[in-house]
Amino acid sequence: MRQLRRWYSSWLSGENGAAAIEAAIGVPAFMLFIGLIIFAGRVAITHQTVQTAADAAARSASLARTAAQADADAHEAAQVSLANQGLRCAGVDVSIDTSAFANAIGTPGDVTVTIACHVDLADLAVPGIPGSHTVGSTMSSPLDVWRTRQ
Repeated sequence: MRQLRRWYSSWLSGENGAAAIEAAIGVPAFMLFIGLIIFAGRVAITHQTVQTAADAAARSASLARTAAQADADAHEAAQVSLANQGLRCAGVDVSIDTSAFANAIGTPGDVTVTIACHVDLADLAVPGIPGSHTVGSTMSSPLDVWRTRQ
């Protein structure tokens, strides 16, 4: 009889199904929060990797003797750096500014490399997050002022 009274009083107080309602609201909110954390982590790691690749490409291009060789060296360094760090981009755009190779010897100049990586985020399936995100970085490296250029 006591159990019946306890059940009846809890039924009257309106606590029936409260746990199910809390779970129905709380679990999706928690999953959304986890998805946002994964999104932020992927973008941060990708940004750091792209920045490292741009730095390596700019440094490699600044060591070349010609603008054409600098362009080829920068593209290769960027691809190798991204591959070594295990980053899989849906698409990679590398642009190199080698206009400083036209400067006269003794005139300072920089080689600038810009890398854009298109990160695929479709597997997250989080509302409000696009299917892909572009992460870019630009780095410069100085040319040796007294080095001969062709």
